[in-house]
Amino acid sequence: METFTRWVYYFLESLGLDLSYMTNLNRLIVLVLIAVLAFLTDWICRKGIVRLVRKVTQKTKVTWDDLLFNDRVMNNFCHILPPVVVYILLPIAFPDGSDALAFIRKLCMVYIIAAALRFINIFLGVIFQLATQKEVFRDRPLKGVYQIIQVALFFVGSICIIAVLIEKSPTHLLAGLGASAAILMLVFKVSIMDLVSGVQLSANDMLRPGDWITMPKYNADGTVIEVTLNTVKVRNFDNTIITIPPYALVSDSFQNWRGMRESGGRRVKRSVNLDVNSVCFCTPEMLERYKKIVILKEYIEQTEQKVQQYNQQQGIDDSVPVNGIHQTNLGVFRAYLELYLKNLPVVNSDLTYMVRQLQPTEKGIPLEVYFFSREKDWVPYEKIQADVFDHIFAVVPYFGLKVFQNPSSADIVRVLERV
Repeated sequence: METFTRWVYYFLESLGLDLSYMTNLNRLIVLVLIAVLAFLTDWICRKGIVRLVRKVTQKTKVTWDDLLFNDRVMNNFCHILPPVVVYILLPIAFPDGSDALAFIRKLCMVYIIAAALRFINIFLGVIFQLATQKEVFRDRPLKGVYQIIQVALFFVGSICIIAVLIEKSPTHLLAGLGASAAILMLVFKVSIMDLVSGVQLSANDMLRPGDWITMPKYNADGTVIEVTLNTVKVRNFDNTIITIPPYALVSDSFQNWRGMRESGGRRVKRSVNLDVNSVCFCTPEMLERYKKIVILKEYIEQTEQKVQQYNQQQGIDDSVPVNGIHQTNLGVFRAYLELYLKNLPVVNSDLTYMVRQLQPTEKGIPLEVYFFSREKDWVPYEKIQADVFDHIFAVVPYFGLKVFQNPSSADIVRVLERV
């Protein structure tokens, strides 16, 4: 290149130009040639390398390389090469090392860093897009991780650009930022808290897209559709969208139903209040009637055998029900409900299921039904729960029991008419 510069000098001198003009014109010609070379580099890269990569990726059987090396990624990579060429060749146009050389090279370096940042950002975006297409990563909060990398990338890039402009080492800038960290934390307190909380949500796997969460403080009751560093979007079941700051999810309490979805069933826990006055000992006629219930016959026979055996061993006169032990209609009803749940296909019998009495109150005896439905989605779950309790209300009178309810105005009128 030095020979070429000398040749340009001789050519201009042969034209009879003044020496001062020759220097400036020579510099201008070299700059134009450098610009043309940079343009050719970009053109060759975009027309040659990009097309070659496109043909290679199209011939492969996999599809991930089509996205990873698409035209947008490769074109942004090509934009890095021209300023590198200019940066390397500029000293030829300014052999004396003038201030103009330092200024132009500084601009070239800033452009190189900015172009490199843009390329890396687009490349990371494609990797994020590929990861979200994988089934194993689909329900992971990858967007938060992607944003963390973006923040770190642009922070480092900004430090490097500022260091180039002020001609200082990046380590000096980082040391200066450490001194002003207290002021920055005070000014950007909320943003920093949300950023740190977003990292915690992603790192601790507290929340994923697709999770059903409940947070009454923010009227959130629905499915998480997006988890980012500064916000969490929840689509409620009424199709309204709630945005929750990540800091609130870390500092406050919220309910995540993911465990229920990943388990073998969704819990049902409801009570039926029975009238205390309807509880009684079972007579032989009642037991005979209950034996006609297929799932209850074996239980009644085995239990009655144990009752009679115990009373005989203790020499108890069982003609009076208060003596010894006897079956009650409530006990038989509890046994029936447990057997009913056990034989119900929609109930997961591998998980806990039971029917138990709670503390009696002024509203009767609460009989709690506890089981897990195989269906976990809301609508089928509610249908199963309703079907089970429809059956319970229907069979209560068959066992001589009554469901407790407060008297209505119609009940009072009916009593007054009888009087």
